[in-house]
Amino acid sequence: MSKIKLTKGELKSQRDALKQYQRYLPTLQLKKQQLQVEILKHLALLEEKEHYEDLKRKAAEAWAGLLTESGVDIRQWISPKNIVTSSKNVAGADVPVFERAEFNEAQYDLFLMPLWVDHAIEALRQVVSLNREIEVIKKGTEILRHELRITAQRVNLFEKVKIPEAETAIRLIKIYIGDQLANSVGRSKIAKKKIGQLAEASL
Repeated sequence: MSKIKLTKGELKSQRDALKQYQRYLPTLQLKKQQLQVEILKHLALLEEKEHYEDLKRKAAEAWAGLLTESGVDIRQWISPKNIVTSSKNVAGADVPVFERAEFNEAQYDLFLMPLWVDHAIEALRQVVSLNREIEVIKKGTEILRHELRITAQRVNLFEKVKIPEAETAIRLIKIYIGDQLANSVGRSKIAKKKIGQLAEASL
């Protein structure tokens, strides 16, 4: 705690600061709670999407061998050309939201390609889309965790440092001013007594 001035002006400054800290602290605590809730939602969504992606991937493995056997290369049609995301504001943090993965149109000769290729492309696009969505959810979770760390530090700063420091300063200044006032009253009484004594002596 830095050295404080034991003056009425400093007392007012410390009281004003304390009011500001006490007014701002509940806002920070609410923000901390909102971030914690949102992180839990993100983690639940992440678990759901990872499970769904795992199911889709395992289902694709059952017929994936057909791709290598037939020599059909569909990679160009299952690589996203664009990932579309939006953004939502969570307690002051901008968090990305996955909207969709966009793919190039699959153009091939329907007579030359096996019938199952359409299904294969669609199924693998779903796996790839889920994979990209998982990446966006993870990124959003990291942003929220970073914001939570900063907010938690501020809450601790206010609760454990700033508010106790201001309260201590106010108490010390009030004690000092009270002592000064008592001393002043004491000196005044002594001075009055001396004046009285001098007045009596001169009679």
